[in-house]
Amino acid sequence: MNNKKSHKHNELILKPLGIDTRNEHTVYMRRDCPVCVSEGFEALTRIMVSHGDRSIVASLNVLDNEALLGHEEASLSQKAITSLKVEAGDLLAFSHLPPINSMSAVRGKVYGHRLKESQIQDIVSDLAAGNYSNVEIAAFVTACAGRRLDIDEIIHLTKAMVDAGQKLHWPAARVFDKHCIGGLPGNRTTPIVVAIAAAAGLTVPKTSSRAITSPAGTADTMEVFTNVNLSLEEMKRVVKQENGCLAWGGSMQLSPADDILIRVEKALDIDSEGQMIASVLSKKAAAGSTHVVIDIPVGPTAKVRTSDDAEELSQRMTMVAEAVGLKLKIVITDGSQPVGRGIGPALEARDVLAVLNNEGTAPTDLRERSLRLAAELLELSGKADPGNSHSKAETLLNSGKALKKFIAICEAQGGFREPMQARFQHPVQAERAGTVAAIDNRKLAKIAKLAGAPDDKSAGVDFLTPTGTKVESGQTLYEIHAESQGELDYALEYYRQNESSIIDIT
Repeated sequence: MNNKKSHKHNELILKPLGIDTRNEHTVYMRRDCPVCVSEGFEALTRIMVSHGDRSIVASLNVLDNEALLGHEEASLSQKAITSLKVEAGDLLAFSHLPPINSMSAVRGKVYGHRLKESQIQDIVSDLAAGNYSNVEIAAFVTACAGRRLDIDEIIHLTKAMVDAGQKLHWPAARVFDKHCIGGLPGNRTTPIVVAIAAAAGLTVPKTSSRAITSPAGTADTMEVFTNVNLSLEEMKRVVKQENGCLAWGGSMQLSPADDILIRVEKALDIDSEGQMIASVLSKKAAAGSTHVVIDIPVGPTAKVRTSDDAEELSQRMTMVAEAVGLKLKIVITDGSQPVGRGIGPALEARDVLAVLNNEGTAPTDLRERSLRLAAELLELSGKADPGNSHSKAETLLNSGKALKKFIAICEAQGGFREPMQARFQHPVQAERAGTVAAIDNRKLAKIAKLAGAPDDKSAGVDFLTPTGTKVESGQTLYEIHAESQGELDYALEYYRQNESSIIDIT
């Protein structure tokens, strides 16, 4: 403790209040405290907070309640306390944040000006340093949305995001990865593909993001099975031991600016093409990958709507990949409906395990899509040619070697767990007989999110009727899973408002 009675005019004593602001750094002061008065701080001011040789940037919240803080006390959000590595009684120093010069470039982009390489480097450096508020980050995200980044800007953004964090290096000359651009509920092929590839002897240090606009990301689903918050040293140990891993990239400071952007993109429900390309490829380059298979699902309610859009995205991704030293194989897949049954972390984990276990009830579409992507990875590695890559992948799956490898990876990351089940389930039934003609992926995903996914791991949707299914009146189309009655009610309210447009029965 460093609880001093006398201190400098710009210092206050830390009193933790136990306030969780997720990833946002927030500082709390009384309006009449000496620092607020002398520095002229106002609510929402961005200020520097320092302790010893460590500093963070935080947003100020001003209190008028004298019972919460003493006259010479201040508080920090839990995230700020962790980042600054301080404890109750420590002296905190406060000062004005110097002007963020890179914001002028962001404002220029808002008005349609092209970003220079040096400007993008400055923006990403300030992002990674935590100098931007959420409002300023949102301005950058929206200024770059809607294909407002040209190919050179995307290349500069990707390189800047790699340079802003750590970069892994592996003993293997060729390091493999697989990624899906998202937008398709339940498309949880990655754990299966990584298990097959690692069982084949490929080096696959898979780092994944959490969900941005979907009910689950690969990291969310893998967290059902095991620990995904690996340090760099832990990740290296797991890969050395098992050839692969399935970890959350945000815990390792790989392209850290990307994690900051993703947090705001998630709040805005925006996943723009240019930033998506930079996000995906910067993470792959930072993780030390050299060869990557990219899955682009295409469908009327997927992230990519048409074949022409998919081809254009493929070309842009390939150009950026070449600029950062990655070899890509693009695979365009069917994105007209969900893959598998589960939508949400635990339900998707159940499907993954069913495929790896070769269960008779395992979703056929998830199994076949995973085998196709694994075959592409084996071809890219040179361990198979187009004539036998699928059969090699299938042999590794059917023999149980992929399952054994998957469980070994989980054990190496901290232990293997079986998927859990939600407390509440509610069936949604067909109002009439007919054939399922179309599914709105986005609305079905929205129901899963309103039910609590991905924060509640067991929440989501269990989807039972893919297109072409003949249904009777009263037959269950899907089940909503939730951990609380309130979240189940939210999902049901949305379902009732959109009932006829979620699943089209003709």
